[in-house]
Amino acid sequence: MKFLDQAKIFLKSGDGGAGSVSFRREKYIEFGGPDGGNGGRGGHVIAEAMDNLNTLIDFRYQQHFKAKTGGHGMGRDRSGKSSDDVILRVPVGTQILDEDKETVLADMTEPGQRVVLCRGGDGGLGNANFKTSTNRAPRKATPGWPGEERWVWLRLKLIADAGLVGLPNAGKSTFLAAVSHAKPKIADYPFTTLHPNLGVAGIGDEEFVLADIPGLIEGAHEGHGIGDRFLGHVERCGVLLHLVDGTQDDVAGAYRTVRAELDAYGNGLEDKAELVALNKCDSLTDTAAAEKQAELAAACGQNVHIISAVSKRGVKGVLGLIKDAIHHSRNALDAAGRETEAWQP
Repeated sequence: MKFLDQAKIFLKSGDGGAGSVSFRREKYIEFGGPDGGNGGRGGHVIAEAMDNLNTLIDFRYQQHFKAKTGGHGMGRDRSGKSSDDVILRVPVGTQILDEDKETVLADMTEPGQRVVLCRGGDGGLGNANFKTSTNRAPRKATPGWPGEERWVWLRLKLIADAGLVGLPNAGKSTFLAAVSHAKPKIADYPFTTLHPNLGVAGIGDEEFVLADIPGLIEGAHEGHGIGDRFLGHVERCGVLLHLVDGTQDDVAGAYRTVRAELDAYGNGLEDKAELVALNKCDSLTDTAAAEKQAELAAACGQNVHIISAVSKRGVKGVLGLIKDAIHHSRNALDAAGRETEAWQP
């Protein structure tokens, strides 16, 4: 299935049905009076979060969603039928934005969550509603209220506990494949990963979700390379694992390049807890690995972990630190409104 994380769609709820003008005409009932029924409500347009979806590909083939008009009122005080609602089934983690792409209308973070995006119009009143002691035969009925219409953007932000960031070919997909059952495409050329991949990693009795984000390059926030549009998928993560390719010459420069793009992107990524790991150390001697570890530690200001996703050297220890960071992030959310200390690896 092709991955799609952004779509623009048109929504229109149903108009209300018109009220009816009708009078009782029965033998032996001399003054039957009005009996026109009310119109039915138009259908709503409702978004529902589904747990078994992970892409917006369905909205590539259909961009217009319109609910039907409510049924018209009829004689004998019969009201029109309310129209069926149109249900948009979206993945958990989908944000629904107004046409300006800035105003958030809804954030679908829980399975089964529903939100009404366009309300159906109310039905009109039949002439039975207008009879009075002085107006015994009203010939007035009202049309139904019009429905609402709007263009909206759907933007998917995957629900993951931890995110993998780094330059292209830093070994993010290899790391994901090593710690989970995910099978991302792996090759020795840049931008092998073209869309985010998810995997469930486990350590002990606990499991958490990892998101592998396509590699960033210098100027990604300006659209260079694949750009930074996929960084939205790690905005909800509790911790970032920053992988640096240990086989390249300037490991400190590689770290600073990615950090600069995260800072330029903003949206809270610059303040997230971060673990830094020097990857592909199976291709280095112990002396060379130690030198690059020291160089990278000076650049990032924290401990740097030496790992190899291929041989799984140091991977278990990093997973344990990711688990601790995720727990700290969840506890901080549970203690909303109270100050919490920053997590330290």
